[in-house]
Amino acid sequence: METHQALVLVASTLALLLGAVLGFLWARSRERAQREEEKARGADEASRIVERARDEARSLRKEGELAGREESVRLREEWEKEEARRREELEKLDRRLSERSDALERKFDVLDDRERAQEARLAELRKREANAARQEEEAESKLREARKHLESLAGLSSEEARQRLVAELEDEARAEAAHRIRELRDEAERTAHREGRKVIALAIQRMAAEESVEGTVSVVQLPSDDMKGRIIGREGRNIRAFEQATGIDVIIDDTPEAVVLSGFDPIRREIARIAMERLVEDGRIHPGRIEEVVEKSRGEVDEGMREAAEEALYDLGIHDLHPEIIKVLGRLRFRTSYGQNQLRHSIEVARLAGMMAAEMGLDVQMAKRAGLLHDVGKGMTHEHEGTHVELGWELCSRHGEPDVVLNAIRAHHDEEPHHSAEAFLVTAADAISGARPGARREMFETYVKRLERLEALAMEFDGVERCFAVQAGREVRVMVEPDHVSDEEMRRISERVARRFEEELQYPGQIKVVVIRETRAVDFAR
Repeated sequence: METHQALVLVASTLALLLGAVLGFLWARSRERAQREEEKARGADEASRIVERARDEARSLRKEGELAGREESVRLREEWEKEEARRREELEKLDRRLSERSDALERKFDVLDDRERAQEARLAELRKREANAARQEEEAESKLREARKHLESLAGLSSEEARQRLVAELEDEARAEAAHRIRELRDEAERTAHREGRKVIALAIQRMAAEESVEGTVSVVQLPSDDMKGRIIGREGRNIRAFEQATGIDVIIDDTPEAVVLSGFDPIRREIARIAMERLVEDGRIHPGRIEEVVEKSRGEVDEGMREAAEEALYDLGIHDLHPEIIKVLGRLRFRTSYGQNQLRHSIEVARLAGMMAAEMGLDVQMAKRAGLLHDVGKGMTHEHEGTHVELGWELCSRHGEPDVVLNAIRAHHDEEPHHSAEAFLVTAADAISGARPGARREMFETYVKRLERLEALAMEFDGVERCFAVQAGREVRVMVEPDHVSDEEMRRISERVARRFEEELQYPGQIKVVVIRETRAVDFAR
């Protein structure tokens, strides 16, 4: 029993071992079979990938071939277009060259025709010249024969006949000239005094009328008489503001459509004239507008004076003058000396000195320069102390003018010796310009100096801001500073100014002294 169990146990053990071995072998074979199956599958996949790669390579090659063909076609088309364009340009150039060749041929044909015509005309002229020479020889021979025939008839040679004829004509001409000269002398003696007095009287009358109007008054035309009321303003405020701003007396009378501006200072009068014309043209006339227009007119007058000086320099051919000297020279446009305009006088002196320098072989430009600047100081006498000679010399010396010019400025009034021939010429030209008939008027200069003296005396008092002499010197208007002068002090200033006039001036009649104190309140709307 135990043996049987042992055999059963051994058999079971052997069976288990055999099953395990068989199971291991079967697993090994299964695993080998799976590996072989996987190798087979991998080989199929690799072959498929290789085939796919070959297909892609074939497609890429086809695409490359197509792209190359397209590029070659595009390049060929571009080349063909460029070739066509070049052929077209060459054809145009060929046509242009052929046209020019045709034009040149036509021109050559025309020139050939002209040349043939010229040759024909030249041949004709030569033929005519030969005929004229032949005719001239025939005429000379006939003239010699006629002269010999006349000499034989008259019994004189041609030279003797010519001398006798000339002597007879000279005697007749002398007798006729003496008779004519005697008649002209008698006629001149009969009419000289009468015509001379007439010419001088007319010249004096014309000069007096023109210069008196130019020197004292300016007339502004109005569109209508209604404008006079607007110029006057309510209770006269506009006309007072205008006179205070300009220092010029406004005369409004019965003259139709005109306003008269009166004043001794030509610069102020010109500013007032321009301002009045602007106001009349604009139509807006009130104190604020008046002050604005007067200020603009003052700038316009300054510009006009500068332009007048530059025009004089251009006419005389004078260059490189300092701007400050040009500015002062322009003021002479509105300055007078004994009624003579100083800018015109300076230009006249420059031209006279230049002409005399040219005749004497001296420096013409330097003579003109010295002549133009010899009285330049008169443009500064209203604002600076000193004579016009001192002021002009200092101005020109400060801005580097040559020694000849500086000597001419001082020497033309004998304040120093003449150091150059040009300085002598300037002095002579100054005397000629001032001494010619009608150049100067003593009374007008004296009148202007008296008015200037009136304003200067009034300006010497403390608190006086501005001063204007109006009404031909019969009235002096004194504007005082409202912050420094009270109403009581105004009365004292007017009395002191009047007493000062009585002590230092001589004048006919009386002078009215008006002191004006104006208070203004100013603010801005923002």
